[in-house]
Amino acid sequence: MSTKNKFELHEERLATTDEQGKRVYIHPESVKGKWRNRRTYFYSFLVILYLVLPWIHFKGKQIILLNIPAREFTFFGTTFFAHDAPLFLLIILGFIFTMGLLTSVLGRVWCGWGCPQTVFIDLIYGRIEQLIEGKARARQKLQEMPWNLEKITKKGIKWFLFTLVTLHISHSFLGYFVGTHELFKITLSPPSEHIGLFSIMLFVTGVLLFDFGWFREQFCIIACPYGRLQSVMMDESSLVVAYDKSRGDPRRGSVPTEEEGDCINCYHCVKVCPTGIDIRRGTQLECISCTNCIDACDDIMRKLKRPEGLIRYDSEANLEGKKVKKIDTRRVIYCLAIVTVLGLFIRSILHLDDLQATLIRAGRAPYSEKIINDKRIITNLYRLRIDYKSSTKNEIALSIKDNKSIEIFTRKNPFKISGKSSKDILIHFRFPQNLLATGSAKAKLIFKNIKGKKLLEKEVSLVGPLN
Repeated sequence: MSTKNKFELHEERLATTDEQGKRVYIHPESVKGKWRNRRTYFYSFLVILYLVLPWIHFKGKQIILLNIPAREFTFFGTTFFAHDAPLFLLIILGFIFTMGLLTSVLGRVWCGWGCPQTVFIDLIYGRIEQLIEGKARARQKLQEMPWNLEKITKKGIKWFLFTLVTLHISHSFLGYFVGTHELFKITLSPPSEHIGLFSIMLFVTGVLLFDFGWFREQFCIIACPYGRLQSVMMDESSLVVAYDKSRGDPRRGSVPTEEEGDCINCYHCVKVCPTGIDIRRGTQLECISCTNCIDACDDIMRKLKRPEGLIRYDSEANLEGKKVKKIDTRRVIYCLAIVTVLGLFIRSILHLDDLQATLIRAGRAPYSEKIINDKRIITNLYRLRIDYKSSTKNEIALSIKDNKSIEIFTRKNPFKISGKSSKDILIHFRFPQNLLATGSAKAKLIFKNIKGKKLLEKEVSLVGPLN
């Protein structure tokens, strides 16, 4: 369906696709205003925080370090280990419920103000593109012209700068997992010495370059799961970027001049939209609440000497003259869930022991057997992972509780462990076959310090043949 105005599209057609379903590249115009300034300041803070945070050290450790190979995760001086997985589950649940509450109250505030997709494209990639290719009309003209020296040069410089920026972003991202100091040393050595990490860096760079440089709004429209879920989390009382239809309609050109509303059909709100939507059609899944349309419309209203706020942050209920629900069942449930998760998290943190141990069965076979002094002796091999969170050194002895027929053999017992460290130990549990009544038995492994104080007790399952 064709129309005279290219911005006046059929209600079932996206602005990012043409009549044949092919992609239409969006070249949003620049906008100035109070919301633009606020977002610039906030985006700058987020980007600086992202780049600087992994370089900050606290209590001798990187302030945030997710060391996956070592199964150690440090947050603000506190180190968690793999067996602290329930804590990470609580963090994830807390984030989900918090996002649900924020969306219920403030709409898609995450998309417009906190999503890395929006932040990096708006603050960095979009500005590089504008610097090299010019304003919206110049970019559109460049996009439509055939490949020539000018187009190749401008596109080449733009993608070169995109690549440099993306490399820095991807290296900063890896710094959260490898450690910035260690990563800096690695970057000075040949890639062949760290081919795995180098491959990961190339993959992350490629994905980010593809997304931030080319895919852009398509991710928000097609791939983002949060965009699909927002309709479930929001209601008519949620705050959204909205067009005041009662004030703006009927629009200029559709009725006699004396009957017109404040909207003059300039389409400036559409021209500045990074996803190409017409906000006057109401709340849409493609809207990321970036506030560009608010600043664009306010600018027009000031020139016409009319009140600002034709497009503004508001709720659909308020625009329709209905009562806005500040408290409803959904928000109460979100709040209760957040409080519950927070309580469980605090309780778990307070009950974390200085010494934590994980026993994992080692070896290819669950057990081995030998004849020693005419007795059938069974051996089980375990790998013991010890995570010690105290800052002081300690010496730990291992023993079996209330069962002298079970012997344990390690390389060194007792053994020393330094403060805030981890240790892997192989333990052989040796016992007579007659200890097994049903093919398995339980034993208690006791951890004591050098003074004989019990620090921890772990149950071990011992297996072997029935006869």
